[in-house]
Amino acid sequence: MTLSLIKKRSRRNRKKLKKVNTNRYRLTVFRSSRNISAQIIDDKINKTLVSASSNNKKVDKVRKKDLSLHVAELLAKKALDQKITNVYFDRGSYKYHGRIKSFAEALRKGGLTF
Repeated sequence: MTLSLIKKRSRRNRKKLKKVNTNRYRLTVFRSSRNISAQIIDDKINKTLVSASSNNKKVDKVRKKDLSLHVAELLAKKALDQKITNVYFDRGSYKYHGRIKSFAEALRKGGLTF
C-alpha cells in the first residue's frame, strides 16, 4: 500500500469516530514491526493524558502479542489512576486483527470501556 492510501484510511476512520463519540477521550494505537505504543488524547484541548509504550520497558525474547498485552495492562492501570474509563478506540489504518485485537481485549479486561 502506498502512504497516501494509509493516510486516507486513518483519516476516514478517525473522522467517523469523532462524529459518534463526542464526550469521550480518544485512545490511539501505533504499531511498528517490533514495538507498540498507545496514548489517550483529549481532542478538545489537544493534549495527551496517558501514554504507554513497549520502548520504555526492555524485555528480551518476548512474543509481540505478549508485549502488546503488557503495554495494554500498563495503559489501563495508568488510565484508571487518572479516573479515565470511557474512551473510543482509534486503530488508525490497522485492521482489528492480531496484536491490535489482543491489545483491545486486554484493555477491556483492564477496566476501560469502548
